[in-house]
Amino acid sequence: MSLAQVHHISAAPGDAEAAGRFTAVGPGVSAALLAELEPLTGYALPDGASHRPADAELRSLPQAFTYAVLSDGSRVVGRTAPARGDGTAPVRFHTHAVHLPPGVPLPGDRLPVEAWRSPHWVSATPVGGGALSDPLGMLPPGPAPVREGLDDFAVSRGPWLAAVLADLRRASEEEAPAGGPVVLVEKQNADVARWLGLAAVTLPRESVERLTFTTYTRQPGSSALRVVGAPPEDAVAAREAGLTVHVCADRPPVDGAPDAWARTAARVWRSRAPQLFQEARELPGDPFAAGSLAVIALCAGVALGPEERAAAAGWAAERPYALDAKRTGQLVEALTSPGIEDRTGSEFDAVGRLFGALDGRCPASVTAPLAAMLVTEAVRGGNGSLELPRRDAFVGPDGEAIAGVLAPEILTELESGAGGARPVARTVQLLRVARLLGVNGTEVLPEVVDRLARTILTEADGSEGTPAFAPALLELLDEQFDVRTALLGALDRIAPEDPGAVARFLERVALPFTGTQALPHLRMCAEVPGAMTTLGRDRTAVWHRVLRAAGLSPFAEPLVLRTAVGLVWEDRAPTVEEARLLLEAATSDAHRAAGTWARLVDAALGAPADTEDGTALAHDLLRAFPQEIGGRERAALQLLELCRDLRTGAPEPGWTERVRTLRDRAAPLEPAVQERAFTALVERLLAPDRPGAELYAFVRSDDADLIAAYDRAARAEPTRARLRTHPAYAADCFTNWTAHPHAGTAWTTTAAALLDEVLRPAVRGMTTQAVAEVEETVGRTGSSGRANAFRDWNRSRALGRLGRRITGRVRRG
Repeated sequence: MSLAQVHHISAAPGDAEAAGRFTAVGPGVSAALLAELEPLTGYALPDGASHRPADAELRSLPQAFTYAVLSDGSRVVGRTAPARGDGTAPVRFHTHAVHLPPGVPLPGDRLPVEAWRSPHWVSATPVGGGALSDPLGMLPPGPAPVREGLDDFAVSRGPWLAAVLADLRRASEEEAPAGGPVVLVEKQNADVARWLGLAAVTLPRESVERLTFTTYTRQPGSSALRVVGAPPEDAVAAREAGLTVHVCADRPPVDGAPDAWARTAARVWRSRAPQLFQEARELPGDPFAAGSLAVIALCAGVALGPEERAAAAGWAAERPYALDAKRTGQLVEALTSPGIEDRTGSEFDAVGRLFGALDGRCPASVTAPLAAMLVTEAVRGGNGSLELPRRDAFVGPDGEAIAGVLAPEILTELESGAGGARPVARTVQLLRVARLLGVNGTEVLPEVVDRLARTILTEADGSEGTPAFAPALLELLDEQFDVRTALLGALDRIAPEDPGAVARFLERVALPFTGTQALPHLRMCAEVPGAMTTLGRDRTAVWHRVLRAAGLSPFAEPLVLRTAVGLVWEDRAPTVEEARLLLEAATSDAHRAAGTWARLVDAALGAPADTEDGTALAHDLLRAFPQEIGGRERAALQLLELCRDLRTGAPEPGWTERVRTLRDRAAPLEPAVQERAFTALVERLLAPDRPGAELYAFVRSDDADLIAAYDRAARAEPTRARLRTHPAYAADCFTNWTAHPHAGTAWTTTAAALLDEVLRPAVRGMTTQAVAEVEETVGRTGSSGRANAFRDWNRSRALGRLGRRITGRVRRG
């Protein structure tokens, strides 16, 4: 099929009146297509070029080689080159183009860029109907000349390769990316054609055919093509217009391309192995995913970076049957090369997946290097996320060799004193590798597992949700019975010390302890969440249920008592009622051995002041644990016990001073205990039958806190009611409140206020007969002077005068 050709002559530079024109148009090219084609023929001289160039300068001017797709789906390939004009126009720009109808390929199924160096492009319109040259159909056979020298060009553009190839790939997508063309800035426009030649080899054919381009333009921002070449003087303007610009004649870029496929392609070109692109395209998968190209490159000995190697391993892991035995061996050899020093965690993870895919499908001799690489990284690199090989991957000499190298390192680290700070994942990994290689760690296992158990609880408490180490830990326990037995035993021994932490851990990680081991504490820790859900706030019932889960009596194993109390009450003290039940549920010996007696003491001392059972609990605790309770707590409990005696019995004489002494010994005293003790004391001192010696000791102590408590109790309604209804009690209070005029300031001030603000209203509310009875009782129990003082006080309204009269009458009496 003969393709239509078009010739066009552009206006001469500097000639505003001249206009470009089509000088020859082949059949089938409509006027509408010519209108689309004409903007592609425009040409502007580079900066500094003469409008009247000499022959040598004319030949050195850039040529614009263009490939475009027109609106009807047809395509055009053409070249615009400077040519000598007539006398009035010393230089003209001649465009020679070939039109390809929709669906018609280039002759020989060539790519557009292959016609760049065709010797049949002409710089003048054929005259007189002479035979037209065919720049596309007369290309030399075999590889097109454009591919000659591409290897050298790629090496010379090494720093720019990955970034440019990445952008050319994006520009070749089915939907053209927004933002205008990719601008390639080169001093020689022939080098732009070479970039397009690199793309033609690197990209799949359908992508290359979408990559419209021109090798030279002075107006890249107005071009509708996908790739344009521009001279260096236009780079700044192109960047300011927001275009993607690669100045390949300037300083090399600092940042590499983030595109792993582009980096891999760049390494292939720098290795002068472009044939690998076609081999990679024959493999399954996305042609622009780095995996397939990286696999072919590694098999051919091309050195790649860690991300590209990871992509290759990941690709092969997903398609274990895509490679033949030869390439599989080459890939494994490349990935496990001892000369590689920049491996990353993601690369090892990908290699682990590859091993899992190949294990059992390939001979052990092929997968053994992968297994050795993985376990070496697990030991030396500390990569806890690796998927380790099966144990039988190292059977035979290969296993003995790697075990001989790594066993001392594993045991040394497991035995190291820094093991307390070793993360759980690291210890688990070392134990798994040790078993994998048959390393005998029996002697170090008990100490390692003890440290591991404590670290497990610490890390679990510091994380949210299921700890990251949980899957590997469960695998370890499933693989190694001896480790499982030892670890569960260690956690069971730790549980009484911190049962809450163990329970929280078991709620998030279901450890397998359903076997024959007793593990009473672990079973209790596992039981508590369900018990609390079922029984709610009845903590005593929860405690009984958790204790039953242990399968042991606290009389036989007192520590289960501590674990149960710690699980139910955690860092809180039981209530007094709960503490009495706990004390009754187990002997004092069991509480003493478990250390839970301290929780019972906390319950007694932390009880509210109005809790009646608190004093009785204090009494029982002092008798049950006489040797254990000492210091401040003992004094505080004795103070509570004294409160009980003050209210229900006959305490030993001197109890007023004893309250003060015990209070000082128990400092800092719980406010509720102090309130209860002071209240019991002052209520006893306000009782009609209180010993005078105790009241005297109280008044003379001038203890401001005690006297304040006395003042509050005297003003309370029970005391006021008794004053109003019992004349004898009113007389007793008058006598007491006036009997110590020379006591300290706290008492004299309080007594005077009580006389005026409490006793006076009570007496004034009495009948005449009752007042007389008060007066008679005061005189009978005191003296005639005191009776006169009462009569005078009862008539007086001025507190100051009252005070003087009382004092004078008392002295005369």
